[in-house]
This record gives sequence, structure tokens and C-alpha cells, in this order.
Amino acid sequence: MKGSLVVLCLLVAFADRTESESPSEGDDPANQLTGQELLSSLDEAKKMVDEAYKLSRERSKADLDKTHVTPADFLKHLKEPMAATRTALRAASYLDTSLDLLKKKLQKKWMRPFNLTDVLTRKQKETISKVTGCDYVTRPITCPQNNPYRTITGECNNLKHPHYGASNHGYARWLPAEYEDGISLPRGLIQGQLYKGHTLPLVRSVSNEIITTSNENVTEDQERSLAFMHWGQWVDHDMDLAPMTEIGIDNKQVECTTDCNYAPPCFPIKVPPGDPRIKKSGVCMPFIRTAPACNPTTYVREQLNAITSYLDASMVYGSEEVLARNLRNNSNDLGLMALNQNFTDNGLGLLPFENKTKSLCLFTNKTANIPCFKGGDKRATENLGLTAMHTLFVREHNRLATELKKMNPHWDGEKLYQEARKIVDAENQVITFRDYLPLVLGNEMNRQLPLYTGYKESVDPTVANVFSLAFRFGHGSIPPLVPRLDHNFKPLAPYFYAHLSGTFCASWRIVMEGGIDPLVRGFLADHSKLMKQNQMMVEELQEHLFEQTEHIGLDLAALNLQRGRDHGLPGYNAWRRFCGLSAPSNEAELAVVMRNPKLAKKFIDLYGTPENIDIWVGSMAEPFVPYGRVGPLLACLIGNQFRKVRDGDRFWWEKDGVFTPKQRRALSRDSFSRIICDNTHIQEVPRDTFKRNHYPSDFVNCREVQGLDLSAWKE
Repeated sequence: MKGSLVVLCLLVAFADRTESESPSEGDDPANQLTGQELLSSLDEAKKMVDEAYKLSRERSKADLDKTHVTPADFLKHLKEPMAATRTALRAASYLDTSLDLLKKKLQKKWMRPFNLTDVLTRKQKETISKVTGCDYVTRPITCPQNNPYRTITGECNNLKHPHYGASNHGYARWLPAEYEDGISLPRGLIQGQLYKGHTLPLVRSVSNEIITTSNENVTEDQERSLAFMHWGQWVDHDMDLAPMTEIGIDNKQVECTTDCNYAPPCFPIKVPPGDPRIKKSGVCMPFIRTAPACNPTTYVREQLNAITSYLDASMVYGSEEVLARNLRNNSNDLGLMALNQNFTDNGLGLLPFENKTKSLCLFTNKTANIPCFKGGDKRATENLGLTAMHTLFVREHNRLATELKKMNPHWDGEKLYQEARKIVDAENQVITFRDYLPLVLGNEMNRQLPLYTGYKESVDPTVANVFSLAFRFGHGSIPPLVPRLDHNFKPLAPYFYAHLSGTFCASWRIVMEGGIDPLVRGFLADHSKLMKQNQMMVEELQEHLFEQTEHIGLDLAALNLQRGRDHGLPGYNAWRRFCGLSAPSNEAELAVVMRNPKLAKKFIDLYGTPENIDIWVGSMAEPFVPYGRVGPLLACLIGNQFRKVRDGDRFWWEKDGVFTPKQRRALSRDSFSRIICDNTHIQEVPRDTFKRNHYPSDFVNCREVQGLDLSAWKE
């Protein structure tokens, strides 16, 4: 009955359409889409999508019985959408499929090229948005005016624009998307297609010619610790996650791990002739396009950010309500996060396991029988260092909640949870802006991130699409080995250095090889890799990503380059202009910008023109700004994003009224060193964890490291 009423209302709306609402003056009304045609297309699209999703669920169930997994399976697992994200993705699929069907119907009426947005009326667009469910991105939200705590989803941070920075919305666009067809097809898809008079190179060719670095040819960063690299990934996982979903609407038999043809959502990475590693012809590296976001205004493909844009420690607490509840210890009223029920780390808590009998982490050591850990972000078990970071901050939450309970015995579990969460949020903000970003931006810090002057309601903090690629600069600072050190900061026998490629999704190593303390000591006393123009990324990532289960690992550099094209990101020079920098027009000018004629020649040999250079590799290749670890273009893009995230956050720790002056003073003295002291068995730490420190000369006893004075929170 309800469905019939909806259809009736829609038909009435179409019948009431006025002349002024026709799409374009002078168009023949006979060419227009009728209400019945629109409704039938929407109905057909929903059936097609529902059928594809049903088939996908059946495949997922069948996959539980797999005895072998591929590198692509690990990548899919880490980008797998959660419940609310799946709902958002299905709405976007309804929209995209509806538009495809409508365009086919209209092509029979219009004998010339047309833009669908110009043909549909305002009411028709509204109907499409409502029926597909895509109106959720603009639907009004009633926000509580006086809630002192953030929502888990990021909604209602900005009371005037409640969707700003919220999870499961599209990334922001600082420049218009550039697609093959202007709507959704990635550039480089059509072989031989010219851009600025030149073809785009295969991304694997760019990786082979410019990125590749042997594990033996690695320069250590003499001024940055390994903690510097790990904090960058930690912060990134607080701000953006572009989910993937292998669901073929038109081609339900699509299989992205084997197919070399473009069959959405597969956009396989082709292997060039003479590839140094992959000799077999007709082989491609699997690649799944980022799932689309609802864009009911222009219909140009946008990508979904599944997590909140804010620096709100969402990687600890989650970005949707169901997950946030599941991560809590619901057995008591103490406001604690849930911990592992099977194992401890020398008496300290570990993350809980995924509730899955066939967790992918089981395949990295079939005899250990250890599933993946569960955190606020799906990628918690991606690498050992990241798991250690997640574990530290879950312990920190529980430490804070326990201390606050002693101080304020009358607080209930919800109050304890929210207050501890609020402090963890602030700790991450303080450490990121005070300690981390100055080491990234160097001399550009003050220009890109001037002192805080207060919350600005007009600032949209939503993470930009380009930032999701730009912040991957950290891939150039990952060393090939994972150090684990004993209490004397000597190599931990027998677990010592592990090759990076053997540590992805290897939760068993945390449980069975000494817990997180040896890893954290490695953070503090070892180096990051130095990103150099002739050493951009180690072979462990460029040739052996997720290789544990079979010897055709993925190529992280090629994935990054393909992802930029998948997202429709404009080229290198477009972003140079956006930042007010010079745009080199030829090899000689590029050589000046790169300060490297040999590298400039490689770029021009591959791309033909600086205009076509992919944003990720072009920005990575620039020489560092003084005292920083990025070039001028990345300094601009990264600085711009963090300024928006800070100034557009109503709950920013420095904003008047979020914390009391006494609480702000206490937070400003907190440090990552103290968090390590409070949540591990480690007794000696450096004062500045992100700078390169030598043991024992640069280390102090934890008794000398100032702690967070919680007396400011006593009621």
C-alpha cells in the first residue's frame, strides 16, 4: 500500500509540471521524458542493483570456504564497507544505474549529444534523488543545540551545514573532476586517446621507470624517526577511507582478480611489455574502482569517504553508530572500550578480534589460528605498526575512563566514555599540529597553518579528493624492514627485523611475537626511510604488497597512480596553478622545478608534457621545502586541508568553551611520549618522538615525562 501511494504521488507531481520547468527553452516536448518512463527506469534500476547485491552476498558466503586467498583479497578486505556505508553505496548504485537507463531511453528521442542534467526537469531530479535514497546527502537534519560531544558520524558538527565532514558523503572537489567522458570514465581507459597531444602512460610503466627502489638501495632519514611515518598513517586513517565494492551491475559475472578488460567496477592495471617482474603476457594487476557517492546535483562521478573528515579519533571509535557501540565494553557501566578476551600483552589489553570464523588474517599463518583485530577503522590490522597505534589509544581511552571514574565516582558509563573520548580526540589534535605537521611542512608551516583564531562556521572541513592522494606522500618514508627491539633497545631475539611484505594483516605476530612493546621501541629508536627522487618507494611495497599468500604481489605505486585516474583528479600542473605555483610547460622548466634534469627527462619521455603528469607522482617528486618532508605543492595541499579541518571544527580543542582554560593548559603539555609511558611496559622514551633519537643518549626515564593532569576534570 505504501509503495502504491509513493508512485501515485510521483505521478501527480509529474502531471503538475509547469511550462517553466521544462529543461530547455525551444526543445520539442515530444523529446522529453515522461513521468511513466522515469518511474519504470527507476524501478528497473533498483531491481538490477538489488539482484547484483544479492549475487555479491552469495559470493561472499562462498568465499568463506576458500582455502587460498590472493593479494587482491587483502586489499578488498581492508576497504570493505561497513553497514551504513553499504546503504550509502547502494543508493549511489541506484542513482548511477537509473541515469544509465534514462540516458539510453533519451538517446532514442534525441538525435544529437545532450547532457542529462539539462534534459531532466527540477522535479524529475528531485524524484530521482528521493526514490534512489540519494536525498540523504542533502536531507535536513535536526541537530541538538547544546550537546557538548561530537556525534560518531560527524553530523551536526556544523549546525548550519550538518552534513559538513560527515561520514558516508562524497569528498570535496577543489578543482572540477576530469574524466574521459566528462562524467565517470577514468582517463587512460581508451588506448591511444590523446591528452594535450600525448597519450597517458600505463601506470605500471611509470612505477617501473620512476618509483622502483631496491630494498638494498635505501637511505635512512637521519632526522625523522619511524614514529613520524606511523603517525602520518594514523592521522590519514582518521580522515579518509575510500571503500571498494566488487559489484557488477551490468556484468554480474565480473571478476576483478582475473579480468584484463574494463568491466565496472574493475579497472585493471595493464602490464607493459618487458616488465621486469611480470613476464607472462595477458596478465593484469587487479584494481577495483572506489565506490561512487551520491551526487544528485551534477551526476558527475564522486567518490565516497566512509569515515568522518574531522580529526576526531574516529579510527579509535568508529564513524558509524553500530560499530561505535560494538567497540565498547557493554558488560559494565564504566565507559570502557572492549578488549581481547583470548589474549593479553603481558597483562595489558589487546584489541578485540573480528567476529569472523574465516578472517583473512588466518591465512597469513594457518597454524596460529589468529583472526584480524577489530578497531574503529577497518584497516587496523593492515600492518604491525598501525595495530600498535590502535592498541595504544584504546588502552589510553580505558586509562582515562578509569582515572575519571576515581575522580568523579558519580559519573555514569556514558559520561565517562564521552569525556575520555573527548580527551583522546584532543590528544591527537595537539600531537598532530604541535609535533607532526611542523616536521612535514618545515618552513611552510606558519604560512600554510597560521595560528588558530577560532571556529569558522563558513569553512567546510570535508576532506578533498586530492588530499586522499596527496597524503599518500608517506608511502615514500616506509622502510623495507619492521624493527622489533627488546627492553635494552637491542634487536629482539629471535623476532628481530621482519620483511615488511611478511607483516601485512599478520595479527598473529602481535600475539605470538612479543606484543606491541618491541614495535613501539622500534618506532622510537629506528629511522623512517628518506624519500629521495631516485628512491621513492621500497621494493617491498612496489613489488610485494600483500604477497604473503602468493608470489604475485601488488604494486602500491601503480595502485596510487591508477586511483588518481579513477577519482578523476586533474594533472600535476592544474594543481600547481591551484596553489599559485609556476606550471612548467616543457622539459627544461620541469627540470628547474624538480632541480633534476634526468628526472624531468624521464617524466617527459613518459607523459609528453608536464600537464599530464599524475598528481601523486608529480607532487612526490618535488624537492623538499626547507626543514620539511614534502615539496611546495604537497605543502600547499596538505596545509590547506589541515587548516580547513581545524578551522571548520566546532569541537576543536582550542575553541573557547570546548575545554576549560585549565583543561587546555593540561592538554597542551601532553605528549605521545607520555601516552607510550602510560600504556606500555616501556620505561624510557625520547621527549620528541618524531625526531630521530639515539638510545640511550636521547632517551629519558618515564618519570621525567610530564603526564596529563586530570585534576582539571574533577567536578
